[in-house]
Amino acid sequence: MEKLEKAPFALTFADKEMKIEWMNEKAREVFSKYGKDLKGKNLKDCHNENSREKIDSLYLSKSINAYTIEKGGKRKLIYQFPVFEGEDFRGYGELSIELPESMPHFKR
Repeated sequence: MEKLEKAPFALTFADKEMKIEWMNEKAREVFSKYGKDLKGKNLKDCHNENSREKIDSLYLSKSINAYTIEKGGKRKLIYQFPVFEGEDFRGYGELSIELPESMPHFKR
């Protein structure tokens, strides 16, 4: 994970008990309003009630959740994904990428 520490996107990993295990520098910056060091905190403590229900649902289904949002005038792609080690469920990752105002789309 050290190689992703300074990546230009936010990357977070929470274990199977929904405790935050790792965040890169950008994720710590994005979620800084919830505290300086969120390691060991429950993932749901950083979300509203609707999002908490979605998190519970994802942890049960172990499915991918992908969507775009606009927040603070910036568009973002959010990609939440289950993480497995072999067949053992280990938790969830979240990738948050700021999207440029104009972004080309190609069909190949």
